[in-house]
Amino acid sequence: MNERVLVTGGTGKTGQQVASQLALRGIEARVATRDPSSANQVRFDWGDATTYGPALEGVGAVYLVAPTDQTEQLSAMHPFLKRAVLQIPGRLVLLSASSLEAGGPMMGEVHAWLDAHAPLWTVLRPSWFMQNFTTQHLHSILHEGCVYSATGDGRVPFIDAADIAAVAVEALTSSALPSSEHVLTGPEALTYAEVADAISARIGRPVRHCRLTVDALADRYAGSGIPRSYALTLAGMDEAIAQGSEDRITLEVERITGRPANSLASFLKGQSALA
Repeated sequence: MNERVLVTGGTGKTGQQVASQLALRGIEARVATRDPSSANQVRFDWGDATTYGPALEGVGAVYLVAPTDQTEQLSAMHPFLKRAVLQIPGRLVLLSASSLEAGGPMMGEVHAWLDAHAPLWTVLRPSWFMQNFTTQHLHSILHEGCVYSATGDGRVPFIDAADIAAVAVEALTSSALPSSEHVLTGPEALTYAEVADAISARIGRPVRHCRLTVDALADRYAGSGIPRSYALTLAGMDEAIAQGSEDRITLEVERITGRPANSLASFLKGQSALA
């Protein structure tokens, strides 16, 4: 492959990790962003086709993170995807989600498109990120002692974004993996109450799982600025968790990277934000 990888979503949870891990292998990561501020970044906007050419120039593979401000990801990504499959010699690696089957909504549509049109592709379907507890849940954890969800007693095998990135890097740099999807999980399935207990132990003060209805959670998301339609989709995912949709563990991280997935307890130990 060409020793350059385009990383869309390069300033996000997994994109930053992908870029860093590629650099450790001596592979250039070209980070796509709307507002480039460093030499390894390039201006990129899904809605502006004039940004596609410079972003793809000399690139051997692409890490795809769909735009998060809408639910019709295939419509937004399709013009770029058509150009990418014609121009790059290597693999397209899509970040999807464990809850989204090929042909389903959102990234599921992109998954199906890659299967039909891309010569070499990988779709990563990780469970929910451990990093959620140090980002969107952080304020309520530190200031209210609450982790809000509508998941009830449903279990989730939370995964470290660094492990997702490690699998992505293997896919981006190797032609040996067949075109396929990979459901990625951490090593244990936990309820949100168990996560709250683990965070309590880490920070030395009480944190509890504050249970919401699906409608109340959608209102909470919408109140934070998330578009209402997307807020309803996200809240619906919590409802699915409550019904057991995420209660599974896979060994794909270890099978592909050669090392086991990180545990939540180990992840929390290294988080200075939880202070």
